[in-house]
Amino acid sequence: MSLSTRRAQPEDAALLLAMSRAFHDEDGSPLDAAATATIAHVAAGEPLAPAYLLEENGAAIGFFILTLGYSVENGGTDGFIDDIYLIPAARGRGLGQKAVGLAIEQAKAIGIRVLLLEVEAQNARAYHLYRKMGFADTKRRLLRRILVDGN
Repeated sequence: MSLSTRRAQPEDAALLLAMSRAFHDEDGSPLDAAATATIAHVAAGEPLAPAYLLEENGAAIGFFILTLGYSVENGGTDGFIDDIYLIPAARGRGLGQKAVGLAIEQAKAIGIRVLLLEVEAQNARAYHLYRKMGFADTKRRLLRRILVDGN
């Protein structure tokens, strides 16, 4: 079981979109038109949101997207694992932990000092995996406000 990662290329857009749709459908938050367009933009090489394919023996079995920010509190460049996904056939074999490890390695390689992520409240399995991988509760609530309607 050899898991590797590579930066997504424009020709990977359809694959990235298909996996992203599957991820969001499973999550109960299907992609809207704006999010669909954003995935194509990310695959084209958006510098603030590098996307990576996860491959097992050369076959794509998942992906993750890192988004970059800057934080005084975090001492500079911080990042967010915006999405991380493994296809159902790849689950239950320890690849989730390896995928998170690869995301951490890529984050370090591009200069991210602090890496953040969010996990659905009901996803205890993922929560425990992230805790095992060194992520800690921030004791804060993540809030959002949409500034531009993308539809």
